[in-house]
Amino acid sequence: MERLDKFLCGSGAGTRSQVKDILKAGRVTVDGKCEKDGSRKIDPAVHTVTLDGEVLNGKRRMVVMLNKPAGYVTATEDQKEKTVMELLPEAWRHMDLKPVGRLDKATEGLLLFTNDGELLHRLISPKKEVAKVYYARHEGQANADDVSAFAAGLTLRDGTVCLPALLEPLGPGESRITVREGKYHQVRRMMASRNMTVTYLERRQEGGLTLGGLPRGQTRELTEDEIALLEGEAQP
Repeated sequence: MERLDKFLCGSGAGTRSQVKDILKAGRVTVDGKCEKDGSRKIDPAVHTVTLDGEVLNGKRRMVVMLNKPAGYVTATEDQKEKTVMELLPEAWRHMDLKPVGRLDKATEGLLLFTNDGELLHRLISPKKEVAKVYYARHEGQANADDVSAFAAGLTLRDGTVCLPALLEPLGPGESRITVREGKYHQVRRMMASRNMTVTYLERRQEGGLTLGGLPRGQTRELTEDEIALLEGEAQP
């Protein structure tokens, strides 16, 4: 059993304040009868809830893309730092969205969120080897030996062994890096192991998804086709 107003928020009907207004306006029915009391307990498996005549089925699956700016930590909550959750529209903050993997505080770019636990775990599993593409500005210049070292699989200074990765020099102090795992500060540590300190890092692609024209700090919900693409890349 759960409160009707919580059920409505989880179904994507709106924020808490919007749901309160929706109930007050008499737009919600439970088993065919108008219901204005958000505290009423319902069982979604037993009761039929409608909004403006449309039956609601509970939590709506969502997959969301954020173009993360620097200065936010990838966490659902933090007592000291701003979190990426603060960048989600208010109406989505009650949808039980969680970050898919993480970008460190200084790193910008593509970050996914979902409330589909199974999809989340498949996407972050090292066994799935979902490709993530980064653009980096760094000290020094990547050379052929660095490219070969990345392709062979680096061993970091602390002994961490990385899967083979693709390093593409783009010019003086610029490179594109493709990895298929998500170890702690991995790209920065990989570059540092080759004496190239990263000064700027942006994730531009995850699997078949790119940022496109999504502005920094903005979000958008993925289309069904994009979700299907992700699911195909993270098949069990």
